[in-house]
Parts: sequence; C-alpha cells; structure tokens
Amino acid sequence: MGFGDLKSASGLKVLNDFLSDRSYIEGYVPSQADVAVFEAISAPPPADLYHAVRWYNHIRSYQSEKSSLPGVKKPLGQYGPLGVADTTSGSAPTTAKDEDDDDIDLFGSDEEEDAEATRLKEERLAAYAAKKSKKPAVIAKSSILLDVKPWDDETDMAKLEECVRSIQMDGLVWGQSKLVPVGYGIKKLQINCVVEDDKVSGLLLLVDQVSVRLIRSPVTHLQQ
Repeated sequence: MGFGDLKSASGLKVLNDFLSDRSYIEGYVPSQADVAVFEAISAPPPADLYHAVRWYNHIRSYQSEKSSLPGVKKPLGQYGPLGVADTTSGSAPTTAKDEDDDDIDLFGSDEEEDAEATRLKEERLAAYAAKKSKKPAVIAKSSILLDVKPWDDETDMAKLEECVRSIQMDGLVWGQSKLVPVGYGIKKLQINCVVEDDKVSGLLLLVDQVSVRLIRSPVTHLQQ
C-alpha cells in the first residue's frame, strides 16, 4: 500500500484518484491517517486535482487540533491503494516515542508487585486521565464545493466571486476557486469552502445566503 512519492506530481495523482470516492484516507471522520498523509505533502496539490485539493483544504482547517484527532498515526506505506508502494522521501515509520498517548504501560507487570509499584501505577493512571481530559473536543466540519452560475456571458465573474466571498460568518472559511466552462462562452464559478457544522447550519443555509447576495448585488448591478 502507498501513494508512491507524495512530493511528486505522480504521487499526488495517485492520491487524487484514491480520494475520488472517499472523504478521508480512512473511515468517515478526519483522523491521524489524514494527518500523516497531509504532513507528507510538501505543497498544496495543483488545482486540476480536484479531489486532492478538496481533501487538503479540509484537513488543513484541522491543523490547530490535529493532535486530538482519533486514531494512531502509522507509516505512509500502510495507507493508500493496494499495489502502490510508498516512496515519499523523508518519510519514516512512526515509532512508539512519537505516540506519547499510546505507549504508556498503565498496568506494568503482575510479577513481584509491591506497594511502591502500586503507587507508581496509580500516579501514572491519574496523570494519563488528567492529560486526556484536557484535550479539546474534535470540531465537526464539512468541505463544500459550490457551483455559482451567471445569468449570461456578460456577467462580471470577478464581481461575482467578490460577492460570494463577501459572505462572512463565524465557522465559514472560503478556499480556492476557478472558472469552469459550461458552454456558449459562459463560465461558472466553482468555489470551495469549509464550514463548522455547529455554527453554519449546513449547505442549504449557505446556498440561500449566496443566492440572495447574488440577486441583490452583482446581477442587479450588471443589468442596469
């Protein structure tokens, strides 16, 4: 398993294909698997690798709380499609020393246990529980790719994007955008955003606000 060399275009292409039908490297929530692959990439993927760009922007929004994401970080060769070996330069298997939460021997040996060993064990259990209790909760986020279509080929697409990005709210972060041809010289705006699920009430609320802003600002202005 692996993605080849994630610091090369070919490796990023393997990653993009792997994410074409997945939201995350493993499972259905961001985890240490996503952190391991994210940290192996030296720069954001090219814009034409849509799936890799979506995933990269989404995981980047978790950087401040990446240590609290679930799972155990494994070597890169244990992620990715079968039949592809990991050749990423500088990658190395994660050692037990890197996982300070998971290498604690909570119970030690049952042989020759005395009062001192019991005391040490209880202290380590208490320290471990205290450390776990201080970890912040994982914030649920969603990555959304919006298609914003103009009225006609005379619509100012720069103004259109400016209007979309002017929508600001707590828990909303705008990402990369591009213009995609739809036919007859008309292009649509495709723009990515990441939202915190508890603060932004899903895709419908965001689309409603975008629609209202577009109707009131750039389209009305352009047709006067």
